[in-house]
Amino acid sequence: MTEQPDPSPVRRTNGVVLDDTAKRIIEVLQEDGRRSYAAIGKAVGLSEAAVRQRVQRLLEAEVVQVVGVTDPMMLGFHRQAMIGVRTTGDLNAAADAVSDVGGVEYVVITAGSFDLMVEVVAEDDAKLLDILANIRAIDTVSTTETFLYLKLRKQTYAWGTR
Repeated sequence: MTEQPDPSPVRRTNGVVLDDTAKRIIEVLQEDGRRSYAAIGKAVGLSEAAVRQRVQRLLEAEVVQVVGVTDPMMLGFHRQAMIGVRTTGDLNAAADAVSDVGGVEYVVITAGSFDLMVEVVAEDDAKLLDILANIRAIDTVSTTETFLYLKLRKQTYAWGTR
């Protein structure tokens, strides 16, 4: 099979062009990230080699990442929390500083009552307190509010493409 250009490419803010075939590859990977290149090729109408090249480009451009999603509780991490952070000064610099703290897994700049939302995973309450202390020690962090996770009810990464 030869790869044909799709008629409706979309340029993303990072400069990557996602045509209909790239979007379909992403959707197939969202369904099952372990699917072989050959199986993806059958689903999208490309050869295994063409799919391998396209997936590699998507990985290099950081459009996708293929990982094993785990349950932290099953791996010895007994405390998860979302921390709302209010900052002073440059939001990007604050987000970068918070991102460098060990145990911080997710950082987003937000609009609302918090400047940042920060997800952390810790072995226990003592480790969570250490992570929180390290976040609060950042000069531009003015206040934090911690929301402990009691039970995970839904986690999905299959939102498709647009």
